[in-house]
Amino acid sequence: MEENRRQSPRSPKSQPYLSVSVTDPVKLGNGVQADISYRVISQTNLPDYQGPEKIVILRYNDFVWLRDRLFERYKGIFIPPLPEKSAVEKFRFSADFIEMRRQGLDTFVNRIASHHELRYSDDLRLFLQADEETMERVRAQEIGLFKKKPADFMQIFKDVQSNVSDVVLGKEKPVEESTPEYEKMKHYIFELEEHLAEAQKHAFRLVKRHRELGQSLSDFGKAVKLLGACEGESLGKAFSELGTKSEALSMKL
Repeated sequence: MEENRRQSPRSPKSQPYLSVSVTDPVKLGNGVQADISYRVISQTNLPDYQGPEKIVILRYNDFVWLRDRLFERYKGIFIPPLPEKSAVEKFRFSADFIEMRRQGLDTFVNRIASHHELRYSDDLRLFLQADEETMERVRAQEIGLFKKKPADFMQIFKDVQSNVSDVVLGKEKPVEESTPEYEKMKHYIFELEEHLAEAQKHAFRLVKRHRELGQSLSDFGKAVKLLGACEGESLGKAFSELGTKSEALSMKL
């Protein structure tokens, strides 16, 4: 579950704010056409937005579109990275992977929303306010072989590679008859997929424990600082410094 929706800051009108929450991932479709949609909630007092709160339904490709547009329009400004796609197809819709991606997308869009220049982007405003049909139409207008970037060609290559793998793995019938070399290669790929799946499962667990450790250090730091506020000057200062270092360390995990 999402860590509850962010509350819009109680800021004076002179202080602009833009806060975004990526919530409620939902699987749509089946098979190769399956995808995940996200409920994206924006809260702002920026005058160019339609109102103080807007809720839209977006997909991963919409986030890719936003990143690519910002890359094109804001040369010299660091554009936050998107969370990577699953290396193993069968983990694409696992609960752990979906939650990790949701958190990554939430971090991605909020880093943009908090940037002093990117938050005023017309593309960000469209992204946070357009309905699904509008976003599909906008993306479709930019599809074309000569408009594709190196990353797009890499994705095309991966899709072709995936189709070839389907043939090799027997998901589609090969044109040629089975041979010893084919059977050997198929056995090798099945074993490789199993090892990759096991490695990714442990990677998810490691990342989850890593984040839990960071949160524990942060909570410990806050508790120690509160304890320091109740102690005398010397001991209180020591507790305060310990709490500050613990919170700083949690940010690096």
